[in-house]
Amino acid sequence: MRLFIFTLILICHTTLIGQIERIEPLNWWVGMKNSELQLMLYGQGLGAYSVTLDDQGNGVELKKTNPAKSKNYLFLDLQFATDAKAGTLSFTLSHPKSGDSIVMEYELKDRDPKMLTIQGFDSSDVVYLITPDRFANADPENDSVEGMLEMDLDRSHDYKRHGGDIGGITQHIDYLADMGFTAIWSSPVLENNMPEQSYHGYAMTDFYKVDPRFGTLEDYKELSNKSSTNGIKLIMDQVANHCGSEHWWMQDLPFEDWVNYQSEFENGERLTVTNHRRTTNQDPYASAYDKQLMEKGWFVSAMPDLNQNNPYLANYLIQNSIWWIETLALGGIRQDTYPYPNKEFMAKWANTIMTEYPNFNIVGEEWSYNPLLVGYWQSGSSNKDGYESHLKSTMDFPLQKALVEALTEEESWDKGLIKLYEGLANDFHYTDPNSILLFGDNHDMDRIYTQLGEDVNLTKMALAFILTSPRIPQVYYGTEILMQNSAKPGDHGLIRTDFPGGWNGDTQNAFTGKGLTENQVKMQEFLRTMLQFRKGSNAIHRGTTKHFAPANGVYTLFRTIGDEMVILILNKNESPVTISLDRFKEMEIEGKRFFDVLENYSLELNGELDLDSRGILVLSKIASK
Repeated sequence: MRLFIFTLILICHTTLIGQIERIEPLNWWVGMKNSELQLMLYGQGLGAYSVTLDDQGNGVELKKTNPAKSKNYLFLDLQFATDAKAGTLSFTLSHPKSGDSIVMEYELKDRDPKMLTIQGFDSSDVVYLITPDRFANADPENDSVEGMLEMDLDRSHDYKRHGGDIGGITQHIDYLADMGFTAIWSSPVLENNMPEQSYHGYAMTDFYKVDPRFGTLEDYKELSNKSSTNGIKLIMDQVANHCGSEHWWMQDLPFEDWVNYQSEFENGERLTVTNHRRTTNQDPYASAYDKQLMEKGWFVSAMPDLNQNNPYLANYLIQNSIWWIETLALGGIRQDTYPYPNKEFMAKWANTIMTEYPNFNIVGEEWSYNPLLVGYWQSGSSNKDGYESHLKSTMDFPLQKALVEALTEEESWDKGLIKLYEGLANDFHYTDPNSILLFGDNHDMDRIYTQLGEDVNLTKMALAFILTSPRIPQVYYGTEILMQNSAKPGDHGLIRTDFPGGWNGDTQNAFTGKGLTENQVKMQEFLRTMLQFRKGSNAIHRGTTKHFAPANGVYTLFRTIGDEMVILILNKNESPVTISLDRFKEMEIEGKRFFDVLENYSLELNGELDLDSRGILVLSKIASK
């Protein structure tokens, strides 16, 4: 049985009928803006018990006791006074027939003062995305855990567990800080007790438990603490749309509508899967049939679709997110499959979190190449249907696609760099472009080095744009050493390749540089230089943006704030080229001295600028020069 932060004192007058197995959330805090809390109790026969709060002197009131359809659940509604005190709540659960009673104690904590001003990730950060099972293995003892459905460990198999864990990330925080990353987004590390492909974490089987093959809650807290000490924010990957089919509640669901198409699951019928038609969220002509199938269909047959229209489940998911924010002092949430759940619930979920933490940030995944759809989900959008998401950040799949096309297509009037120019021009549609997350790749896409034909120069160009554009940049682990999946494009297991040096005995070690090729070393140093420069550049963090239409295979982007200016030049020419500076007259760069960030020398801009063959130039204006 799991260990929880509560105490049970059993007073049995006859044979015990009820036994509390779970109380969720595991604990709570006084001093929250939201004065309500709903506890979910689970145990045999609990639905028949009445509940009293033994002492209300600490400013907490039991407002209502709610049984579920299953006789094994109870939901308790609590109300907190503004002066509620931390301590232990004592409840008595009494069975009306047997006379049995259970005394339950529940812990309330004081909030950490830093949570009152917690800062979420923003455009001053660079996010490093990690697949934990494939990053580093700090504790081989937890590679295989007795009782888990998937016991196999096989690093040669793309879809089996490889043994990476939370401790492996913590162990290498110094490396990430030295590189210049300021935020970590780890794919889920909560229990994923599924019979196969459990390594990725997106089919959760317990929303309050760290998967023991990744470590413990204390390991997760240590990662958060060490990250914070090194100036790195921790972003948690959460899933409100679905759980895993082996989730503990699937064999005893509290209500008949806890998951969508629940009767199919309970009767062993063929499961209804979503149509993935995400445009039904915005489409004024969408049929009710298509809308329902999109929202309620299961993501895949192993991932039950949660019904956020059930108010108890809605509370459960919102409280779970807040519990993790408080417990880990999170710097943000990345919400998986954002358009799939009920969108009114998602607005309530985001609004509740952002009300509690006004400077927090949440990024939602909308995998669409249409900027109209991406922009729909960002808070403040002028949507014709009046929808307000309260979501601060979305993921920029449209500009990612434009970036790859811009670098790989032959230059012409409507192809090549013009795709990037026109892609960035779509920012007129976004309420806050600086809060959108831009990336070259992620755990679900071919690695950027593969997308760009394993061309080192093009990869540097892509990263330079990502790191200087008006966005929140995200880099996938291993990009700094040119990791690729070219042998099997589209293969998720290969995309999530092991990071060299994360396991004892690895012949290569990217943390130390051992065994890396010359190109890998140079790429790592290039990215470190760009990241460290970016950390100190207010012009990149929050400056104004100006770009010039591509001409003769060259695209130029300016970021400016006050007296600081950063210029990015992307050059696709195979031979050296000279460009005239006349067209940039409005930027007032003539006669000014700039510092070449990558080559580490200064130059004065006058008349013309000589560019080497295909590559990038990053210039930073020297103040008062």
